[in-house]
Formats: sequence, C-alpha cells, structure tokens
Amino acid sequence: MQDYLEAIVLGLIQGLTEFLPISSSAHLRIFPDLFGWGDPGAAFTAIIQIGTEVAVLLYFAKDIWRIASAWLRSLVQPAWRGHQDARMGWYVIIGSLPIVVLGVLLKDVIEKDFRSLWIIGTTLIVLGIVLGIADRVGRTERTTESLTLPHAVLYGAAQALALIPGVSRSGATISMGRFLGYDREAATRFAFLLAIPAVIGAGVFELLDVLQCDGSSTDTCANAYGGGPTLVATIVSFVVGYSVIAWLLRYVTTHSYTPFVVYRIALGAATLLLAWAGVLTVGG
Repeated sequence: MQDYLEAIVLGLIQGLTEFLPISSSAHLRIFPDLFGWGDPGAAFTAIIQIGTEVAVLLYFAKDIWRIASAWLRSLVQPAWRGHQDARMGWYVIIGSLPIVVLGVLLKDVIEKDFRSLWIIGTTLIVLGIVLGIADRVGRTERTTESLTLPHAVLYGAAQALALIPGVSRSGATISMGRFLGYDREAATRFAFLLAIPAVIGAGVFELLDVLQCDGSSTDTCANAYGGGPTLVATIVSFVVGYSVIAWLLRYVTTHSYTPFVVYRIALGAATLLLAWAGVLTVGG
C-alpha cells in the first residue's frame, strides 16, 4: 500500500509540474529526497512521463492534426507553403532542434553533474526572476499568428536551457515569448506546441534505454516501484497533466505569472538551505 501512495504522489508531482513554469525535473529530484523515499529510478520516471506525453497529445490533437496536415501538403503543393499552419510546422521542427541536439550530446552530464541541488536551487531562483522580468516588460502586442522563423529559433534556444534541471521547459520558452512581445496566451500556447517533440522524444529515448535493460541493477534499469504502482502513477500523471494544460491556458488570459515566480524563488531558496543543512542529498 505504501508503494501505491508514494506512486500516486509522484504521479501528482509529474502531472502538476510538467507544464507549469516551475520545473518538473527539479520537483522529481527534490521531493522524493525530502520525503525520504530515495530516487524512484530512471525506469519509473521514463514510464510515468508517458502519462503527461499522452495528455499533451490529446489536448492539442486538433492543432497537431491541422498543423501536420498543412505541413505535409506544403511539401508537395507550393500553394500551401505560405499557409500559417504549414509555417507553424516548420517553426516547431526548427525550434525543437537545439534541445534535441544538445540533449543527445550532453546526456551523461545532464543525468549526473546537472542533478546537483546547488545547481537546481540556483536555477529555480534565477529563472524565476527572469520569468518575472519578462512578464513585466513584455509588450503583449504579438499573437501566435505573428510568429516568425527567427523568433521560433529563439524560442528553441530558450527551450534548450531546460536540459538543466530547475530551469523548466515551459518557463524558459514562456519567458522568451514574453521578452519578444507575445501575449501570455500566445507565449504559453507555442511553448506547449514546441514542447511536444521534446517531451515525446525524451520519453521515448529514456524508455528505449529501459526496454534494452538486461536486468542488471544499473541506474537505467532501476525502478523503485513495481508494475502496479508505476501504472497508477502514469494514469495519475495523465489526468492531472491534462487538467493543468486546460487550466493554465485559461489562467494566463487574465492573470500574470507572478505566483509562479514567487513559488520558484521560495522553493529554490528552501532547496539551497536544506541542502546546506544536510537535510537533502546534494548529489551531482
């Protein structure tokens, strides 16, 4: 029963934090350690990410189908090449390249050196301040329809920063969008669309490592929970993740990102303090 309770909590954490600008990787690193549960294992993490991956695919299914259809038509029909959805397809592809390339090249560094709580606590604070500044100075004059290729590249460069735990994929891309003058809904929506290849790619990449496991007790193969709790955590992460996407897109139409800024700074400061006090294992 304890395994199921822990799995439900971890599924909640994954679902809540994957799409909010507060860093899911930081939360999955900090809270299991804080609760004394230890590392849930790469296998467990890779599998429960499938829940949030399915959530984003289902929520944006119509957008994905429309963009993919227009993009494919533009490859063979010149008349479609100026279509907004066809251009959006190219923007998502090109914007995804930085995080894909750097994710593969820096895989070992990301999974080991970057997991230090000194780094995570610091990035939570620094990127929280960046998000706050971006939201305050952003001109809020651009919509998704005004997205350009140079801006898509800048969005992609910002998203690549999320390879460092504590940065937050959505937080980095939303910050860039606000700096570029996009309104909150446009910045958030494109951040979600841009995250689709990255989130799915990362999940498949990690899951392939797990499936190739030979049964040895390596970090890749390790799963602190059995099949039942892992399945429950995956379902929880899907349900919560889907709800979070819907809620956040409504929320940003009338509210600022200030609560997330305050939360990031508070969590980062608490993480550094607890790491200094020896309550949390620094790692890295």
